[in-house]
Amino acid sequence: MKIKVIGAGLAGSEAAYALARGGAEVELYDIKPSRFTPAHTDKNFCELVCSNSLKGADPYTNACGLLKQEMRLLGSLTMEAAEATRVPAGGALAVDREKFAQYVTDKLTSCPNITIIGEEVRKIPGDGYCIIATGPLTCDALAEDIALRTGGRLHFYDASAPIVSRDSIDMTCAFFGDRYGKGGDDYINCPLSAEEYSRFVFELTHAERALLHDFEKGEIFEGCMPVEVMASRGEDTLRFGPFKPVGIRDEKGNKFYAVLQLRKENCEGQAYNLVGCQTNLKFPEQKRVFSLIPALKNAEFLRYGVMHRNTYINSPDCLNADFSLRSDGKIFFAGQITGVEGYVESAASGLLCALHALRKMRGKPAIIPEDISVLGALSAHISRANENFTPMNANFGILRAQDTRIRAKKERYRALAERSLGYMSRYISQLNEE
Repeated sequence: MKIKVIGAGLAGSEAAYALARGGAEVELYDIKPSRFTPAHTDKNFCELVCSNSLKGADPYTNACGLLKQEMRLLGSLTMEAAEATRVPAGGALAVDREKFAQYVTDKLTSCPNITIIGEEVRKIPGDGYCIIATGPLTCDALAEDIALRTGGRLHFYDASAPIVSRDSIDMTCAFFGDRYGKGGDDYINCPLSAEEYSRFVFELTHAERALLHDFEKGEIFEGCMPVEVMASRGEDTLRFGPFKPVGIRDEKGNKFYAVLQLRKENCEGQAYNLVGCQTNLKFPEQKRVFSLIPALKNAEFLRYGVMHRNTYINSPDCLNADFSLRSDGKIFFAGQITGVEGYVESAASGLLCALHALRKMRGKPAIIPEDISVLGALSAHISRANENFTPMNANFGILRAQDTRIRAKKERYRALAERSLGYMSRYISQLNEE
């Protein structure tokens, strides 16, 4: 059984490894290391760009945490790599980006069933089975060919947050800790007074941006919204969002008007990410505006935030629930190009794609997970008719409702998670039986 996988991001890497583990001979294509997209800099595969966080870890309170547990049950490479390169982040699963990418790359390059080909693919292969996992920054030639095969493309804009040096953070104006006393020293908290916050918001919303404002009308994915766009919705918007002070107190028990949290970017704790501060400001403006936060007044910026255009296909019009192309069942799509949004979600689609492709290559019908699991709900999202199709990440709202309504959110989420994990055991048994 031979299959081509185009793209070695999270979806493609996950798919290639699962295919090889299932006995397929895999040709994995990627433009690295000869070329890089505008958002990538690491020569290794599976590079994380916008954040080092894979979101919440608890499957009973967080839908992405539940998705991660579903993936672990299916033997996910992404989850294996994340555990091996994990950095402290309170209730979230965060990783050392470089070590994470290196771990996945080592796994792929050492796998005897995977042949890695470092070249650009300009057209969808016309022979045999293939998984397209080129992501939202698909190269122009291939993107045009995909558009011809899928009836057009959609897009939105994505942004990443700045990273600062740990040694440059003024700890006389900051303190360690997470909300409600969780997480120990996982986060650095940078408080602002009402006056400091008001000035910061004013300068943020009046700073010069790197792109024109045309993209702001319906083309920003809410989960990666630039902080300056968020702030423009009202002065208190950030205080109810990424600068939320609820549950954060210093060692003396003091409360604060607003708090920016910084999260470790690597295991050594030498670099910190400005949580929730994805931005499209010009680089000098980023330094000027974020330095207004007292703890960052002398901050050394190791990486500035950037914005780039993401591309995805109108999946409900052209994909089946097994992620295969309706016009050609040997061609599959995986990752953000399908309209699943987020690192974990992208990897999950790659894993599902591989499982479905393996079955099809063996002449067996696809077994689509039910939408009582997050995997099944995402499969339904990309394949069910939807006139207003937009990218979707894991959340409890996309799961099929329970027969009995539970009003308390905490109890409702736990019940949904328990139902999903119970179902996944049956789903895996069904895959193994057939």
